Amino acid sequence: MSKARLMPSPICLVENVNGSLSTCKDAIEFLCRIHEPVVVVSVVGLYRTGKSYLMNRLAGQQSGFALGNTIESKTKGIWMWCVPHPYKEGHSLVLLDTEGLGDVAKGDSKNDSWIFCLAVLLSSTLVYNSRGTIDNTAVEKLHYVAELAENIKIRSTKVADDEEEEEDFKFVQFFPSFTWVVRDFTLELVIEGKRVTEDEYLEFALQLKKGMSKKVSDYNLPRQCIRNYFPSPRKCFVFPSPASPENMTRLESLQERDLIPDFLEVTGRFCDHIFHNSVVKTVKGGHRVTGKLLGHLVKIYVDTINSGKVPCLDNAVVALANLENQTAVQEAFKAYQTGMEKMKNKFPVGVDDISSEHQKFSSLATCEFMKSSFKDEKGEYLKKLKATIDTYYVGLLQENEMASEKKCRDLLKNLFSDMNKWLQEGKYSQSGGYELYCRDRDTIVEQYRREPNKGVLAEAVLEEFLKEREPEANSILCMDNKLTENEKQMKKQKEKAALLEQKMKEEEEKRIENERMMETEKVRHEDMVKQMQEKFNKELEQQQQERDRAIESKLKEQEEMFKKGFKQKAENLEEEIMKLKNEKERSKGGGIFKDYVMPFLCPLVEMVPNLLMQRSMLKSLTKGLKR
Repeated sequence: MSKARLMPSPICLVENVNGSLSTCKDAIEFLCRIHEPVVVVSVVGLYRTGKSYLMNRLAGQQSGFALGNTIESKTKGIWMWCVPHPYKEGHSLVLLDTEGLGDVAKGDSKNDSWIFCLAVLLSSTLVYNSRGTIDNTAVEKLHYVAELAENIKIRSTKVADDEEEEEDFKFVQFFPSFTWVVRDFTLELVIEGKRVTEDEYLEFALQLKKGMSKKVSDYNLPRQCIRNYFPSPRKCFVFPSPASPENMTRLESLQERDLIPDFLEVTGRFCDHIFHNSVVKTVKGGHRVTGKLLGHLVKIYVDTINSGKVPCLDNAVVALANLENQTAVQEAFKAYQTGMEKMKNKFPVGVDDISSEHQKFSSLATCEFMKSSFKDEKGEYLKKLKATIDTYYVGLLQENEMASEKKCRDLLKNLFSDMNKWLQEGKYSQSGGYELYCRDRDTIVEQYRREPNKGVLAEAVLEEFLKEREPEANSILCMDNKLTENEKQMKKQKEKAALLEQKMKEEEEKRIENERMMETEKVRHEDMVKQMQEKFNKELEQQQQERDRAIESKLKEQEEMFKKGFKQKAENLEEEIMKLKNEKERSKGGGIFKDYVMPFLCPLVEMVPNLLMQRSMLKSLTKGLKR
């Protein structure tokens, strides 16, 4: 069940007290509990224009966001309501109701600019709410859109002013879709005697005038900014008055039967449009935003504004990626650790068993990391995950060896218990005792080898054990008067040969173990590169979708400029379109994946020798402690 279901009413997300913005802890914590993608719809507009009512309808409620029935603005800062998305399973709908712009009681227009700026930065759909008609006065009141280029930067690097202006055309890649809602509309949708749609009415209102005078430039500026920054198609809905004048003051308590049918019809179309066409919020690069990421994003932007700096899309994504990637490493390692913990209960196990489980859960961990990580372009966080897993794996190998050594030593001690008793009783101290000793010892060794599940040190422990008993065998051999000196020498040579053979078996066991580990790590490496390739392709596809969206919007805008005779503007748009297309083509090159992956390849290839070296150091340390 979505966490959004637990929010019965709106809560304050960004508080605005005396012109100072701050994030609300409870709201951020609530967002951080939502791990599913979010569709974010913000409403902005002049105060007392009925924004809150629309948001309540999107939430499927009659009341929630404060409506107010006086000239005083009720909403301060930004209020949030998270509800399950009505049509998209596994998604949350986050509704942001902003305080009214142009409230004379505030007296600080810069504060309005930041509220508007935050609404643009946080939403996937921006609803602008106004009253009356979309005339020049209404467009001029949306002057905040002309300030977006000053209040938002795309790149974090310092660029010249002319380069900043060139960057402005890219806003359309990252900005939300735009819907203009006109309330209390009383006119006919007729232009030059022809019936038009609501969308055509909006585009007509956003038409540019020809000319170079300051008056024409001032007229065109907000219209040009809306065209430049918000992708086509832009939507428009015109609402008649919802109720009779005497009922307007109690709109929140009115039943649907008390509302004007035409108003209900437009409300239904508006809600359907938002539900069906509003997309999941993404950040620059196309990464889909969850509630948790949205909470981080709000804090990043508000903190930036409070520091006196301008919010930057690049910086926000980097900060967001660092937070998300750190968590991705922790969660991915947890998945590996949980899987491998089950293996610990089975120790000692053979090298094939532990290697195959390591490979399986390492692949799972990489998969988990890839799901939530993004923009890990230098592979720093993937390296951290790999290093953490490797260190843990080396520890597991050591624990498995210790378990194997203990089991093998206990087994040998148990098997040799009767033989030790016979030694004390002097069974082997008589004539022919050496042959009897060898026969009993070899029988026990065969029994030992037949015993299953001894782990990776079976031959090594046996070799060390037999070597420890070599003085004992030599002593019995020397005391055996049945054998001639020549026979004793031959027996000694045979004993040495047997120990050498056992040593070779131990070395072979190590060789096979190392080969299997190398093969496992090779498969693991190939799997990691494959997952990286898939991740890279996914991120590249997201970036291409951003560019395609911008190109499509620019092409529509260019067509409109040609139709209206704005040849110079159409040519400027052609340059912008070509830049976007060139960027798209450059990013298709295979060399990009090479640049993306190469930082990991050397560490991955070197991992097995490093792994073996770590194990060797741990073994030496363990032996030193035993001594």
